[in-house]
Amino acid sequence: MTKPTKPVPEFGSEAEERAFWESHDSADHIDWSKAERARLPNLKPSSTSISIRLPNSLLERIKIAANKRDMPYQSLIKAWLTEKVDVKN
Repeated sequence: MTKPTKPVPEFGSEAEERAFWESHDSADHIDWSKAERARLPNLKPSSTSISIRLPNSLLERIKIAANKRDMPYQSLIKAWLTEKVDVKN
């Protein structure tokens, strides 16, 4: 038997809503047993641009490797970094 839920209050702003949920349990206001999994196919992950200094010779070698794979060198660098970070020790 599910317990009755409290109504979700109306919020005047996103900041007000954020403050509310930081101090209240959503289980008191939402019956999670009736929740359905949502699909967000067009959601893009957040990213941040960084600047990194590389020796010219290293950058040229990376560009050659990327060209052999027919991909932008920035994408190859991201792939290599992801692979290195995801390695299980």
